[in-house]
Amino acid sequence: MTAKGSKDNEADRRIEAEIADTFDEELELEIDDERLEKLLDESEEQRDSHGMDRRFYFKELFRLQKELVTLQDWVMASKEKVVVLFEGRDAAGKGGVIKRIMQRLNPRICRVAALPAPSERERTQWYFQRYAAHLPAGGEIVLFDRSWYNRAGVERVMGFCTETEVEEFFRSVPEFEKMLIRSGIRLFKYWFSITDEAQDLRFRMRARDPIKQWKLSPMDLESRRRWEEYTKAKEEMLARTHIPEAPWYIVEAVDKKKARLNCIRHLLSLIPYREVKREPVALPERERKQGYSRRPLPKEMYVPDVYRGTPEVTSSSGC
Repeated sequence: MTAKGSKDNEADRRIEAEIADTFDEELELEIDDERLEKLLDESEEQRDSHGMDRRFYFKELFRLQKELVTLQDWVMASKEKVVVLFEGRDAAGKGGVIKRIMQRLNPRICRVAALPAPSERERTQWYFQRYAAHLPAGGEIVLFDRSWYNRAGVERVMGFCTETEVEEFFRSVPEFEKMLIRSGIRLFKYWFSITDEAQDLRFRMRARDPIKQWKLSPMDLESRRRWEEYTKAKEEMLARTHIPEAPWYIVEAVDKKKARLNCIRHLLSLIPYREVKREPVALPERERKQGYSRRPLPKEMYVPDVYRGTPEVTSSSGC
């Protein structure tokens, strides 16, 4: 076998291993501690493609998510305002961490701000204006999936703004963030760092997986070509916006699962939250009215029960 053929086979093996790891991601959404323990006991493979013990990963993730619920209760009770920025290259794993933070929280208290490209009107506004509209009120947490740092990264590299506008951003952003902090907002900034090889692998995996192909936009593909330009832009951004009041924290994200645990644990360590005592929940007695009976509904209003007692549903069922 040629050296190129061997290299291609190794790349294929790594891609298949990454796709297999996504099975664990689906488990996180549906399985509780007790059922997960049973499922993992029945599984032969206990380590993922990076060597992390799967049982440890799930248990630690659930433990951290319970702490996030405690944090949520404290934020709500104390009317704190928390903002977390997630930045990094395409496919660095920002969305995966945000999903794990949000997974067991109340979306009315903790929400994600993922802004699209600015409209023509927004392009004429003060640059920070459309981001300021998403800042939290008391008792809220906002997670920015990309943030005002778009100007120092994608906008600069792709030529969507001028160097004069970039320079004005670098002058303004420290003062903007200091103003947010003086107003009572707790601001945290994370940069997810991956290698050139890791991004290439994840892009190849997305290209191969029909369920994830939509994640590969033309902008993502162009970012591969401009890797070095993004690196230079990132280095200047971190150097000029790493301030004592709002420092940057770097998350090593080649190993996605480790990155999720490290980031969530670190975020929790930065906030002096405490457990808020909850009043015990007492369900009220069900009221029953004399003479009331439910009216039957027409059968055509019901969704067809295609899967009732059906071990296998074929494409002929109308999907």
